[in-house]
Amino acid sequence: MRLFRTYKKPVKLELATSLLLIFSTLLALFIYNSPLRGIYKHVFNRIYITPNFSLHMFINDFLMAIFFLVAGLEIKHEILYGNLSSLKKASFPIIASIGGVTVPALIYFIFNKNTPLINGICIPISTDIAFAIGLFLLFRNKLNPSLKIFLLSLAVVDDLISIAAIGIIYSLDIDLFYLIIGLLILITLCIANKIFNVESVTYYLIGGACLWYFIHLSGVHSTISGILLAIAVPSKSNIRNVSTLERLQKFLVPINSLLIIPLFAFANTGVSLSYDLTFSHAPTLSLGIILGLCIGKPLGIMLFSYISCLLKITEKPTYISWSSIFLVSLIAGIGFTMAIFVSEVAFIRDAALINIAKMSILCSAVISIFSTSIAIYIYSHMNNKSQRNSSIKPNKYHIS
Repeated sequence: MRLFRTYKKPVKLELATSLLLIFSTLLALFIYNSPLRGIYKHVFNRIYITPNFSLHMFINDFLMAIFFLVAGLEIKHEILYGNLSSLKKASFPIIASIGGVTVPALIYFIFNKNTPLINGICIPISTDIAFAIGLFLLFRNKLNPSLKIFLLSLAVVDDLISIAAIGIIYSLDIDLFYLIIGLLILITLCIANKIFNVESVTYYLIGGACLWYFIHLSGVHSTISGILLAIAVPSKSNIRNVSTLERLQKFLVPINSLLIIPLFAFANTGVSLSYDLTFSHAPTLSLGIILGLCIGKPLGIMLFSYISCLLKITEKPTYISWSSIFLVSLIAGIGFTMAIFVSEVAFIRDAALINIAKMSILCSAVISIFSTSIAIYIYSHMNNKSQRNSSIKPNKYHIS
């Protein structure tokens, strides 16, 4: 996630996040497929923070709630002040994002309907913003800088849809008593914001921890507490130059970028590279994920955005071309962090299916990165050739 316009995330931090993500993934794959596998599994599954709450659960349920809080703060800012603050600004990326969610889900459904694997339908719908922005920055000299605004807007809406899907589809055995307590805490935080103008970061973090605890006990996926807390955080300040939202963002984004995201990748990409397990067991799961991300994402984004413009439902921003939107749609096919997270939730009781899903996500990420790189190279080469041709074109008044 990027920071708000009032607090610019350094390009070096965005690149560092992507590089750490790649390094963590490769390190986890190396360790898991070496004699060190037993130590890796012991550390994450046998070391407990509290009784019945392993280190792996702490990373996936608690630290990822902070990840979702950062996502929620980003979404809130964009809706209030940013690229989603008006219907005119929001309509194009919203419709493109809906296409980028719908078509991958449809592809996955076609391959896995009427099977237990249908539970993974939300795996191919998300874009990994850390990877996507990292890849964008690597090619920033060959791309229109304004594309970053569209990519971020697309990813914000994508995150919102994905988070809603996780909260609705993967919340089971809900305990209303604990859920009501959690909602009362949320209401208390909102009252503190709107009526008593409480702007203490500490207050909202302590309240958020209590909210997380009761949401966790309720059976609703605990990471949703991050989004709920973002709703309560003040976006304006009456006594300071910067709001609580911005101060919280400034505090959490480096932690999220440099610690939580790489740690999540390291803890969750330890998968077996066994050829037999990955490709012969549950092949429709792999096909649904890989085709959903690599083909469904770009197809959905292009199809929905083009048809909506054709029907005059929305209007393409003047600062981007259709060819550049296609390049962004390829980048959006990198689903990594959120896709891995959803696979853990969707197949929580089946380690073999989680392994297959993660291998498919890794394969789709590699395919998307290569296809994006090739497309950008071709696009850049054609642009340069066109510019050279136009520069040597003879003047119409020149007599040869």
